[in-house]
Amino acid sequence: MTTNSPAITRVSTDSSLFAFSRWDAIPVFFGILHAAYVVMMFMVFPMVPWWVNGILGIIYAYSIAWNINGISHNFIHNPYFHSPTLNRLFSWLESVTMGFSQLFYDYVHMRHHMGNSDRKDEKGDTVDWISIYRYSKNDEPEGVWSYSLLSFFRDDAVMYFKEIHRKSAFDAYWGVFE
Repeated sequence: MTTNSPAITRVSTDSSLFAFSRWDAIPVFFGILHAAYVVMMFMVFPMVPWWVNGILGIIYAYSIAWNINGISHNFIHNPYFHSPTLNRLFSWLESVTMGFSQLFYDYVHMRHHMGNSDRKDEKGDTVDWISIYRYSKNDEPEGVWSYSLLSFFRDDAVMYFKEIHRKSAFDAYWGVFE
């Protein structure tokens, strides 16, 4: 998380808990609710028919999408709490709920903003690790299907770890913990 980044400008708020607005209680509530849903899914798994588990799984998959594009994305840009400890705990909760490190997601996402789907340089590399040009041919954007279906398998957690470790060993190991 970028909570210790000097680029973050704190807005004064009358809340002793929330860093930017008391309205941040809404995404925090839904983040906790999403985690509770995951716990509920595991608890009912042996007691319900397979088709119910299938429906619960589809709901979970969809909820990851809205969490990434709402709660998690906003949290990366605007950490919810004054307390760095609470921000780390919420990051951990989000990571466990969605199955991938929020700290790693934060780093990849910020690289996306730096490169903004940039084209390959003379070495064939991009600043943005999730650029639509990174695995493309002939300097054209990659097709939507190959980009969407192969992106998951192209993630390089070891590379992310090494890059984060160069800046902060603690953060790198925290990302692995998440």
